[in-house]
Amino acid sequence: MKKFLSILAFCALLSLQQSDSKEIVGQLAYLAGIQINGPDPTDIQVKDNRFYDRVLKDQSLGFGETYMAGWWDVDNLDECMFRIMRANVGSRFKKSFSFYWAYLKAKLLNKQDKEGSLDVIHQHYQIGNDLYRAMLDPTMTYSCGYWKNAKNLEEAQIAKYDLIARKLGIKKGMRVLDIGCGWGGFARYVSSIYGAKVVAITLSENQASIAREVCKGLDVEIRVQDYRDIDEKFDRIVEIGMFEHVGKKNYREFMEICHRSLHEGGMVMLHTIGNNQSVVVSDPWIDKYIFPGGELPSISHIGKSIEGLFVMEDWHNFGTHYDKTLMAWFKNFDSHWSELKDSYPPEFYRMWKYYLLSCAGAFRARGCQLWQVVLVKNGVLGGYETVR
Repeated sequence: MKKFLSILAFCALLSLQQSDSKEIVGQLAYLAGIQINGPDPTDIQVKDNRFYDRVLKDQSLGFGETYMAGWWDVDNLDECMFRIMRANVGSRFKKSFSFYWAYLKAKLLNKQDKEGSLDVIHQHYQIGNDLYRAMLDPTMTYSCGYWKNAKNLEEAQIAKYDLIARKLGIKKGMRVLDIGCGWGGFARYVSSIYGAKVVAITLSENQASIAREVCKGLDVEIRVQDYRDIDEKFDRIVEIGMFEHVGKKNYREFMEICHRSLHEGGMVMLHTIGNNQSVVVSDPWIDKYIFPGGELPSISHIGKSIEGLFVMEDWHNFGTHYDKTLMAWFKNFDSHWSELKDSYPPEFYRMWKYYLLSCAGAFRARGCQLWQVVLVKNGVLGGYETVR
């Protein structure tokens, strides 16, 4: 019955040629089980009627920007976004001019070349270590945790590090390259627990300064370096949450660099957010405010990039764990905002809240995945034993 009513609502929406934007947005919300100004915690409360025109005009970008501006609110933002994404409301919109402009730029330009790769560093990773200290767990890990047996965020992050080490069979004395090392959590872990010799690279000076502190006294070298400048051999290569910044135009080059940088039988771990579809244009709000130039790979993107280079030995999806991770990050961020607010502009709280909770909703709706992919140069003789 609900499905039938949703179909009727959508048919009615298509016939609303002379209707105003308020009615159209209300019908779109209905498809997701959301009522405008309704009584439920997932219902959108409109504070400024300009909201309706902006959403129809700018779609995802307008929806996020009007939330930042306080034109609408909702008690349970993550669940509201889950409903919108699960109902695939975005597919009901016609493509806007801004979409086609973004599509053209993505086709013509390489936004993740050496110069372009610095945009996300300056806008996102350099904004302040105080924010990340408050939001993240004590290991300062900014990627999805592994919650299988974890009771809290720190345990989930350590479990993720250990899972990677076990999947790659890291042993004492192995030389490991950590591409996009963040604040040094993984490098510290595999060096102190497994005895690995680690070279860890990042483009962020802020990250590198903390990584050097936490890895002090260990066999870890922290470098501010682009992955394209690597020219040496390793036993294992790891990227954790960095592949999202490589870009489709550079996937093959990334894999070729990994291939030439590994000894025979060497392994690569991709720990990356994944998209269910192969797309050219990223979400415009995320691209503008959070991760400029970010692109989520699809299964086919990764498959094409490794052809003739690696044997794919294992592909593990635990995307639902990112929902838990993001909710834990928001709880930390929210509880520490009083200590942070003087260092950030007034609209930052709503922007960051929208980022964390909308992403939690996306993973909950299964619109995004979290993949760990084990790639081996010429494959494992006798077969690879899956680790979970």
